[in-house]
Amino acid sequence: MEERHDHHRRPARALAAMALAALLGTAACGDPAPAASAAGRQPAPSPSASTPSTPSASTPPGGEAPPAPDQKIPADPARLAAALKGTSAALNAAIDAWPKTGKPPRDVELLALHQQRVYRYTARHPEIAARAFARLPSGLAAQAKDNTAAIRELLSLAHPIKPSATFKVQPARPAAELLGHFKKAERKFGVEWEVLAAVMFAETKFGRVKSDSHVGAQGPMQFMPATWKAYGMGGDVQDPRDAVMGAANYLRASGAPRDYRRALHAYNPSRAYVNAILLHARQMKRDPRNYYAYYNWQVYVITTAGERRLTGP
Repeated sequence: MEERHDHHRRPARALAAMALAALLGTAACGDPAPAASAAGRQPAPSPSASTPSTPSASTPPGGEAPPAPDQKIPADPARLAAALKGTSAALNAAIDAWPKTGKPPRDVELLALHQQRVYRYTARHPEIAARAFARLPSGLAAQAKDNTAAIRELLSLAHPIKPSATFKVQPARPAAELLGHFKKAERKFGVEWEVLAAVMFAETKFGRVKSDSHVGAQGPMQFMPATWKAYGMGGDVQDPRDAVMGAANYLRASGAPRDYRRALHAYNPSRAYVNAILLHARQMKRDPRNYYAYYNWQVYVITTAGERRLTGP
């Protein structure tokens, strides 16, 4: 995936592969595995289109069927703006209707994936994005700019890998369970839950990426063994609760909540990484539904033959 030079936990780019592949839909610090085999290693998918899906039985509040996983993203600014506006509204309504327990409903998964794909597109097409965002209501335009900027920052860290690389992925723990861990860590260490959620989101797409990084970073928050030994408080680096507590402990020791930029730079010495984390955290603070939207963004890996989605519908 990508080299990193993180002197504390791991080399500075365990993220790009993951974040890039992750944030964008990640392939993580190590190398994740295709969605078909959540527990085993497989070669990255071939450069064909994303996995087709069976039409959803659920229908969002607007009455229209949710977009297919491979639905074409409009290149025309007016149509792109309309797609983003409609998708975001339908996704918010679907999230409101979701009890937040168990597996996300099919419409939430499909709408979140489409939203993610729109932002991946706008991150790579700044001129079209600017013209599209000018047509959006101010609140949605601000969200779109933050998400696009965050993805673009992580893309700047990514180096494509060989299509033959193997990856290991797994289902994420329930959104409500993870949120409980983030909030408990906030109470204990004073580190905002949105920042902790943004870190896990960028690092492993909420634990979907299971592979260790190529330099040995481990677990859903991607710790190097020595750093985990110092800040993990005797916990299991692979356990989401323990990993979140360890990350909060490390960030607090590195300057949070007084100086999040300093703390996050210690976590990963990259300005692009710090910017991306803070942008996503800001969106979750503005609207907690964005946490559930991000939770349903999927893992992508960027290869020399093109990018591939490894998880999701």
